[in-house]
Amino acid sequence: MRNRWSLALLAASALALAASAQSKNFFIPMPLDTGFSPLDTSAQAIAPQEIIRQFAARESEFQMALNHYNWRRDARVQTIDDDNKVDGEYNEVDDVIFDPTGKRFEMAVYAPESTLQRVQISPSDLQEIQSDDFFLLTTEEIGKYNVKYVGRQKVDEMDCYVFDVAPKAIEKNHRYFDGRIWVDSTGMQIVVTNSHMVPDGTHKHSQELHPPLMTWRQQVDSHYWFPVYTKAEGTLHFSAGSGHMVQNVHIRYNIQYTGYKRSGSADSSSSTKIGP
Repeated sequence: MRNRWSLALLAASALALAASAQSKNFFIPMPLDTGFSPLDTSAQAIAPQEIIRQFAARESEFQMALNHYNWRRDARVQTIDDDNKVDGEYNEVDDVIFDPTGKRFEMAVYAPESTLQRVQISPSDLQEIQSDDFFLLTTEEIGKYNVKYVGRQKVDEMDCYVFDVAPKAIEKNHRYFDGRIWVDSTGMQIVVTNSHMVPDGTHKHSQELHPPLMTWRQQVDSHYWFPVYTKAEGTLHFSAGSGHMVQNVHIRYNIQYTGYKRSGSADSSSSTKIGP
């Protein structure tokens, strides 16, 4: 029986999340990226609660702005064999479009048949990857989380405040952000996240496991920071039960978001980028 692996969109450094994942015994992490300076844990002049208030307000503004932009999403999930070769792939490219009233449409551009064999993607997985909510930590949502200031860090020479974020409680049928975020110390906007979707699900005939996902944002139209790249790579550990054996599956996950432009405009512009 195939394992059921859930896709997720849209923080903790790779090392911090690695320790958390290993303690839960479902994900063996692999290196994600470089570009992060040593963490500075010294006290800062501005109170952490004020930083949180400001970046949450900016997230609320960004959430509203999303309804006035179109973009293209290229999602790719691969399984990797013992020889580090791709042995299965899911790939779908969609254009996300909003009309003048804010109603959202999606147009499939490219969607070959999936060749994944060791994991499968369910309808609920597709719904999650197509939501594109990027786990926005808005003023309306931030109260559901414990947000802990952990220091300052440079990401590709950008000075950032760093916070660990975890849900205060988990309600049935809700998904939550659990990880780390990097906030631009000048504009008070989230520019990098490394997050794990919680909770994972274990059912009679399937296990839904989620790897930590690292997402980079890019400044568009010299204003908001939009996600441009999400990736994860590591080994998901599926336990035995219900007629299937223990299985470790090496997963590689990439989503690219390109072509951001205001609805009805001819082109888009971007001024600053960090990450890959």
